[in-house]
Amino acid sequence: MRSAPRKRSLAFYALAVYAFLHLPLLILAVFSFNSSKFTLWQGFSTQWYSAILQDRDLMQAAANSLIIGVSATILATVCGTLAAYALWKRASTWIASALYLSLVTPEIVTGVSLLAFFQFAFRFLNLRLGMHTVILAHVGFSLAYVVIVVLARLRTLDPALEEAALDLGATEFGAFRSVTLPYLAPAIAAAAMLAFTVSIDDYVITSLVAGVDSQTLPMVIYSLARRGVSPMLNAVSTIIVTGLGVLVLLSERLRAK
Repeated sequence: MRSAPRKRSLAFYALAVYAFLHLPLLILAVFSFNSSKFTLWQGFSTQWYSAILQDRDLMQAAANSLIIGVSATILATVCGTLAAYALWKRASTWIASALYLSLVTPEIVTGVSLLAFFQFAFRFLNLRLGMHTVILAHVGFSLAYVVIVVLARLRTLDPALEEAALDLGATEFGAFRSVTLPYLAPAIAAAAMLAFTVSIDDYVITSLVAGVDSQTLPMVIYSLARRGVSPMLNAVSTIIVTGLGVLVLLSERLRAK
């Protein structure tokens, strides 16, 4: 008899938590279709979405974010998958534990350390901050996510499957390509989506290592928000939240397979 009230209270608690997390996003999405510049509903309009396409700085920042996100995702996914496979083959507690260090390190610390490293290296390479430094920085903090996701999948793989392929005449690379890689495909796809989500959303680290020609979408949004909240920012934020939300849901579904 006590279980029913307890279930209702848990359901109410869960509903309250989800409302607290998502209600502000829902309000933001609703007011992105408001014809008024203020938080007073005056009618439905898509003018702020059209205004995004007419803002050159915003479109250039969006293009930069996509280039950086895709490039960093490809590099992080390839390097992270190979690193996870190496850790699975030769387990190292110290290296595996060090992966979590980048996840708990404050972004401002990571950004300052990367900036110091680039400034030191560029004294000898005669280079400047730009898209390349942002991509390298994004690979650095996305790598751990890829390794953790792929390594979790590898730990469910029976090593006897690769050994059987080797016994049947396959090379080590052939066994990896024909046996291990297809098994890892859902985890690799999930890790890539997670890495892209983390990359496209970053502001703190990017603002420290970006050049004048590599402004990303979060950086432009932040600079616009300092002048005052505009319905155009509501529209941009709605697009970002919707797109990244779809990627996160797909990533979770793939990871669960």
